[in-house]
Amino acid sequence: MNTLSIHLILLVLLLAVIALFCTLVGAAAGLLARIDGATYASALLRGAVAFAGSATLSLALLTFVLATL
Repeated sequence: MNTLSIHLILLVLLLAVIALFCTLVGAAAGLLARIDGATYASALLRGAVAFAGSATLSLALLTFVLATL
């Protein structure tokens, strides 16, 4: 395998891991908000904000790491 295909496979795997991580963060934030007594709409909103925040930070970190390679 050449170097380009290895980097592409690595990038796809890292994006899949980031998507899984962000989904888990969002679900945990929504669940914790619901346990705390928030309404369903408020818990969903908190989960979405947590998902978006973790996705932004993770993709920024991934961009930085790929730029340094």
